[in-house]
Amino acid sequence: MRRPSVLKLGVILAASALVYLAAARSRKSFAQETTNFPVIGKIIRHDPRLDQLIAADAKLEVLASGFEWSEGPVWIKDGGHLLFSDIPRNSVMKWKEGAGISLYMKPAGYTGVADYGREPGSNGLTLDSEGRLVLCEHGDRRISRLESGGGGKRTLIDDYEGKRLNSPNDLVFKSNGDLYFTDPPYGLPKGSDDSRRELDFCGVYRLTRDGKVTLLTKEMTRPNGIAFSPDERTLYVAQSDPQRAVWMAFPVKPDGTVGPGRVFYDATSMVGKLPGLPDGMKVDRAGNVFATGPGGVHIFASDGTPLGRIDTGEATANCAWGDDGSTLYITADAYLCRIKTRTKGAGW
Repeated sequence: MRRPSVLKLGVILAASALVYLAAARSRKSFAQETTNFPVIGKIIRHDPRLDQLIAADAKLEVLASGFEWSEGPVWIKDGGHLLFSDIPRNSVMKWKEGAGISLYMKPAGYTGVADYGREPGSNGLTLDSEGRLVLCEHGDRRISRLESGGGGKRTLIDDYEGKRLNSPNDLVFKSNGDLYFTDPPYGLPKGSDDSRRELDFCGVYRLTRDGKVTLLTKEMTRPNGIAFSPDERTLYVAQSDPQRAVWMAFPVKPDGTVGPGRVFYDATSMVGKLPGLPDGMKVDRAGNVFATGPGGVHIFASDGTPLGRIDTGEATANCAWGDDGSTLYITADAYLCRIKTRTKGAGW
């Protein structure tokens, strides 16, 4: 999703920004001297069932800050570290316990030579079944895969019916290897009005393992975050349109396409009152949905009942399960955060 126009940065942010810039220049991680991380935000509880997911004394820790707009976190089990995008800086960053932040990849989403607006970099990140990094790239308007053994990147998809994609935003693999992704216009320098835009809609797509692409729906105005229920019978898609800020739930048919969607939850009334819009999301093994949106990370039961919210105080972009599957890592504007939970992510 696009970066908000105003960043609320504190003393911690300013200090961390210097560290970030130094690390970015050197491509080396800096020593992380402390495990006593700053704490921000609060937990808002709507339903007693939240106590089964997040302990009463759980804290939202700030692991690093100073980013322009952090997005797309993904946990790398082989190595025990987190990767995430800093979209405006066209970078993928790496965070590791005890080591801190280092620059993992730059350029990450745009390889051109001319200026490409405010959000040229990669957005959503994930891993395929072989552990290879797969990236949604704004500037290069494609989904790419980082090949093993130093083989560079391979383009998985960059067009639909001969027309270039807008700017792929977020993605998720189905267990059979099919890739589902969203394609709003946020990464285009002039957004939906950009003259380089070739598709007159914002699609949700499926790319099969054999390379066939299917448009699943073009009815969403600004499709963004995307996730499956644990049984893969439901596909959740966030819509980051302030006029209709909703999360949709689509039934997944046996052939992998989707049926008509229903509104899973409508947060339009929160827009403007709390920072952020529906964005990235993840699901736990019990089917609870952890969805970034106005005011932080909303936690819903599988039937759409709101259980509570991790109030970050910032526009919050995305989240990912990490460590042993019970830690939720959160990208919130300039911050990288984490919170320990009592649940585990789907697939862990």
